[in-house]
Amino acid sequence: MKIRPVILCGGAGTRLWPKAKKHQAKQFIDFGNWTLLGKTLERVKASIYDAPIISTNAKYLRQVKQHLKKHKIKKFKIVLEPAKRNTAPAILSTALIKDIPNEQPLMFLAADHLIEKVGLFNKAIKKNQKKLTQNNIFIFGIKPKMPSSEFGYFLTRNNKVSRFVEKPKEAKAKQIISKKGYWNSGMFYLRKDSIINNFKKYQPNIYRNCNKAVTKAKYKSNVYYLNKQAFTKATAKSFDYAILEKTKDINAIKLDIPWSDLGSWKEICKMYGRNKRHYFKKKNVFHRPWGSYVNLFNGKEFLIKELHVKPKGILSLQKHHHRAEHWVVTQGKPKITLNKKYFTMKPDETIFIPLGAIHRIENPYKKPVKIIEAQVGSILKETDIVRYQDVYGRVK
Repeated sequence: MKIRPVILCGGAGTRLWPKAKKHQAKQFIDFGNWTLLGKTLERVKASIYDAPIISTNAKYLRQVKQHLKKHKIKKFKIVLEPAKRNTAPAILSTALIKDIPNEQPLMFLAADHLIEKVGLFNKAIKKNQKKLTQNNIFIFGIKPKMPSSEFGYFLTRNNKVSRFVEKPKEAKAKQIISKKGYWNSGMFYLRKDSIINNFKKYQPNIYRNCNKAVTKAKYKSNVYYLNKQAFTKATAKSFDYAILEKTKDINAIKLDIPWSDLGSWKEICKMYGRNKRHYFKKKNVFHRPWGSYVNLFNGKEFLIKELHVKPKGILSLQKHHHRAEHWVVTQGKPKITLNKKYFTMKPDETIFIPLGAIHRIENPYKKPVKIIEAQVGSILKETDIVRYQDVYGRVK
């Protein structure tokens, strides 16, 4: 039996746009002729998979259909949530649709994860298929590249998950990594009957209401419109809290592959830094007295640049009315002014420059400084620079 991929595509992605009233959901952002949902759809074209099921809501239905058409996926099912109820009801509702047999292996994927070395990922899925039972759950752990407070972790004993840790502070994350902890990727692998059995046992309210929502759903043109009255009665809980923290039968599939949920501008900057040769165009290089910058990608309300600050180069002390900035240092040790603070940064360190903050980059050393910068805002032009001081005489 082939594996049925279920893509969870209802997230709003507000972490990237904390103050914006209108913003793009992360899975649909164009990062340069590709989106995270598009990459996920391409991944599930592998021969181990059956036709995908996409769990989303009415707000995103049009964009989901556009992606399916663009990626030439003709066989699919869409399950539409009538209200936000977190991942537990979303996962259960997709599993309950009637064209999925009881022993069907289901692979739950987030629509907004970037996975590289897909061959290794699919190989691990196939390898563990025979170990699936009517009660167990497999979750995917990613070997951490550095301690991070942006991800949850889990610890294992003989490949069984012994403990989950929710987004710890960096010092705690170091301890967890020293105990061979893995990032919790939020991807789950289990059979349909295991989902049903676990929800009946640990979350009878969610099971009862989701079952009604699916039974009373309207079905038209490959889309299940879940019954609103029943679905809204289901308790809003994440799958982690509802099931994973209650059951003891959780197995870990440990992977050492490049993975990111691109959940912060730091992660996005790093992704562009790793792939900058794909985005580099000579015509987008601009020279300045302090060095140069290259515009790598101009997105919707964001712009990614790489700054090269030459030895002894000093940018003007400045602020912006229409944009905030996120910087990731990739080379050198720049001295930074941020309002009344003055400090040195090192490679792989990141800083946020809020809208209206007075700031400056200096390179007092002999080695060049390189910084990947994400500008986020409504106006992303050089005209949105208010200069206070400038060693090159550019203050008017």
